[in-house]
Amino acid sequence: MPVERVLPDSDAEDLLNLVREIASSELKPIASEYEAASRFPREQFRLLGRSGLLGLPYPEKWGGSAVSYEVYLQVLEEIAAAWMTVGVGLSVHTMSCYPLANFGTDEQRGEWLPEMLEGNLLGAYALSEAQAGSDAAALSTRATADGDDYLVSGTKAWITHAGQADFYTLMVRTSDDRSRGVSCLLADASTPGLTAAALEHKMGLTGSPTAQILLDQARVPARRRIGAEGDGLKFALDALNSGRLGIAACAVGLAQAALDEAVAWAMQRSQFGKPIIDFQGLEFLLADMAAGVESARATYLDAARRRDRGMEFRRQASIAKLVATDMAMRVTTDAVQVLGGYGYTRDFPVERYMREAKVPQIFEGTNQIQRMVIARELRKV
Repeated sequence: MPVERVLPDSDAEDLLNLVREIASSELKPIASEYEAASRFPREQFRLLGRSGLLGLPYPEKWGGSAVSYEVYLQVLEEIAAAWMTVGVGLSVHTMSCYPLANFGTDEQRGEWLPEMLEGNLLGAYALSEAQAGSDAAALSTRATADGDDYLVSGTKAWITHAGQADFYTLMVRTSDDRSRGVSCLLADASTPGLTAAALEHKMGLTGSPTAQILLDQARVPARRRIGAEGDGLKFALDALNSGRLGIAACAVGLAQAALDEAVAWAMQRSQFGKPIIDFQGLEFLLADMAAGVESARATYLDAARRRDRGMEFRRQASIAKLVATDMAMRVTTDAVQVLGGYGYTRDFPVERYMREAKVPQIFEGTNQIQRMVIARELRKV
């Protein structure tokens, strides 16, 4: 059943109705098929672009919709509930646009941002490296000035949309200074010397390609640098704060989908002459699942409202990401339990939901890192 939402205005209600229509008619019916075949839903992303959903939180001046994060995240949740791969992909695309939209010059934004936000281009966010996952400042991909260009060499790891993206937001090292030696480059996918490696074989989100990006003297024009040299780490961490909210919303959507499947099954499945939802052991389990979903939703919405009001929200973003993704792992696992042996088969989507729930606890900063961020913020009080 649809989530009952408290939205700020009728425009937001109309937007959510549109999203639900797209999710129910264009995404959910094919999600299992595409995931089973590890098939990337490129046409579905184009549909989101044509529907105005790829640039929601960015200014109308550049092709966005100027939607608040409070509303944008609920859009993400609805899409992830229908198909997690598409929800995560939308969150990644939004984060890939973040440095240009917030720190680029007007000339740069005018040249590149409209196509990104209107759906003609799909982005990838390239920060992580094999030895620099949680420690972003340890990245070693090097960009060396060469006339009006940079020559970039190194390997980026765990890149969502690798090989499918039209542009890559690259964080690269331009000096040996640990915190001020990272810069941000906006690389076109057709850049000579930039290639995607073989896809990773993952337990979930198999419709979303993840691979290394190999950079071998890739020539990126200096005019595609966002901000000054050395500003990249700040851009990356700022983008992650907002990206964590996106992942929190996606995790809530995934958990909501699992809860809905579990409730529907418990209402129609009978044992000992009555629906299994009437057994206290099951109804208490379902109640705990519902409490977890709604609590996590409230947590990410609180952080989003702080962001919309220009308040500090770093701690709240980490809390939302931690709470929502841990909850999603519990709820999807419990959904499999509710369906019993049927839940362990691929005839029902809950086993896929459980597999997909694991990686949100890892990306955009592991949940162990979120605890460190939260504790660090507490020390400032």
